[in-house]
Amino acid sequence: MATEPTIEVIIDDKYGVERSLKKFKRMCEAFGVVREYRRRQEYTKPSIRMKEKNAAAEKRRKKNNIKFSRSSRY
Repeated sequence: MATEPTIEVIIDDKYGVERSLKKFKRMCEAFGVVREYRRRQEYTKPSIRMKEKNAAAEKRRKKNNIKFSRSSRY
């Protein structure tokens, strides 16, 4: 195993620790590090992954249909 850290965070004196930590969290969110970590925590079969993906797409479609049907009534 590597003993050196893979990510180095430089804390600037004028911004402080809290602001630097907030910036680091935003960067991790932008690169999808947390999302990828949660996805890899447990294995899901490809068939189940596809079912979940299709269910999410159907939910989005229904939500959009409701949203557009409300605005077109008036």
